[in-house]
Amino acid sequence: MADTRDADLTFGATDYLVYAAAMSTTNVTAFADPDTPWVNLGWITTEGGLFKIEDESTDVEAAGSLEPIRTLMTKSVKSVQCTFLEGLNPMVRALYDNVSIASLEPTTDVAAYDLPDKPSDLRYAFIFDTMDGDKRMRLYMPNGKVTERGDEQPQTSDVMGVQMTFKFYRGASNAAAVSRAIKYGGVDVSGFFPAP
Repeated sequence: MADTRDADLTFGATDYLVYAAAMSTTNVTAFADPDTPWVNLGWITTEGGLFKIEDESTDVEAAGSLEPIRTLMTKSVKSVQCTFLEGLNPMVRALYDNVSIASLEPTTDVAAYDLPDKPSDLRYAFIFDTMDGDKRMRLYMPNGKVTERGDEQPQTSDVMGVQMTFKFYRGASNAAAVSRAIKYGGVDVSGFFPAP
C-alpha cells in the first residue's frame, strides 16, 4: 500500500464562524459566505467549537452465548459547544436567554424582556465554518436548539463569555441532522481513491 501521509492534510483552525437562521433555512452553496437571512454570532474563543457525536447501543443477550448475539444502535446525538465573546450580540443573547430575537430589538437604546419560566422550544438552522488557509470544513444543521448554557459571569478581568451547547435533530423531510462539507484546498487526495 502506498504511503498517503501528507502534512498538508493536518487541520488547524485559524478561524471559526457560527451562523444562525430560521429552522430549515436552506444551506448555502459550499463555502460561500452566508448572507441574509443568516446572522453571524460574532467572535468565539480561541478554543473554537467542540463537535461531539455520542452513540448509544444496546446489546441483545441470549441463553447459550457468553457474548451478545446482536447490538442495536439506539441513539446518535450530535452537538456542538462554543463560547461566544460578544455577550451583547442580540442573536447570542436570544439563544442564551431562550427568547425570540424580536425581544432584543431596542426601543430608545434599551431592550427589556422576561426570561421564560418554562423553557421554550426555539429551533434554528446553524452553520459552523472552520478555516485553515485554503482548507475549509462546514457543518450545516437545519434543526437545532440550545440545550445547555454555561454560567454567566460578568467580570472586570475579562469579557463575559457566553457558553452554549447546541443539539441537532433531523430536519424537514427527514433531512440529516448534520451535513459536512470539506474543501481540501488544493491538497492531492487522489491516493485515497484508487481506480478499480
